[in-house]
Amino acid sequence: MKNIVILISGAGSNMAAIVKTAQREAWPERFGARVAAVISNKAAAAGLVFAREHGIATEVLDHKTFASREAFDAALAQLIDRFDAPEQPVLVVLAGFMRILTPAFVDRYSGRLLNIHPSLLPAFPGLHTQQQAIDAGCRFAGATVHQVTAELDHGPILAQAVAPVLPGDTADTLAARVLSQEHLIYPRAIADLLLKM
Repeated sequence: MKNIVILISGAGSNMAAIVKTAQREAWPERFGARVAAVISNKAAAAGLVFAREHGIATEVLDHKTFASREAFDAALAQLIDRFDAPEQPVLVVLAGFMRILTPAFVDRYSGRLLNIHPSLLPAFPGLHTQQQAIDAGCRFAGATVHQVTAELDHGPILAQAVAPVLPGDTADTLAARVLSQEHLIYPRAIADLLLKM
């Protein structure tokens, strides 16, 4: 069984969309894959409750208790590797995980580390993407699923979805429209990748 480990920091709506899709589409039977664990760097992350209610193992690893980013990432890798096996490598999915990962961590899971970013990359990497799109006068915004590399919000693009920027949009209204697209493309991109693993 291929194990998927999802990393979150908050509500975990993309994680929930992935879990619901995996259940609805019977990923264990179709792909030999399951969401095995959800790990958060914040104990109060609401997504942990959803994961537990769906019978998924959860872990909390508070980044504030570590002296360095490298020490935190090493401990995080140890947690993830509980679900790893040479013959069935784990897939690590970032779903609102608000940490910049070290190059060593990214290299460890190269080709198996995914992220979703709320813009049409390569446009608007980093934070406040919806406000950037509005300020730039964009007619369209969107979301991108990509493999993670050491360069922030770069890496091979696996899927994208477009959402219109409407007159009178605020960053919040546009973000909500983009998020609904994220919930569709992230599970689909993971399923497509599982077929190739």
